[in-house]
Amino acid sequence: MKKTEFSRIRKRLGKTQKQMAQLLGISLKAVQSFEQGWRNVPVHVERQVFFLLARHYGDEGKCPACWEVTGCEPEIREQCPAWEMNTGTMCWFINGTICKGEPQKNWQDKMKSCRRCDVFKAMVPKF
Repeated sequence: MKKTEFSRIRKRLGKTQKQMAQLLGISLKAVQSFEQGWRNVPVHVERQVFFLLARHYGDEGKCPACWEVTGCEPEIREQCPAWEMNTGTMCWFINGTICKGEPQKNWQDKMKSCRRCDVFKAMVPKF
């Protein structure tokens, strides 16, 4: 996550830097460092930021489950944590998911794929 994304999302959520720090359980200095580009946003913070944005603006009711969007075969979906946990609209949040038949190995690679996905776009609106 780039510093500009973090800042835009914080502002979209209507939070001050202090409020965002409290919400994420991190220091105010960390938030300031992310926004200034002095520190990279850690994976666990990025996941939490996207989760908050999705819970605030996402529309689960209008978004079909990921296995419906991708046409995932039953034998593959049964191996996927998103299917197992019945979280077809939050698949992007869960590590180890199988998307288009391929296991997602790490967060950075997963997010490259997820950011292009209609499920992610519906749940994490443009910021």
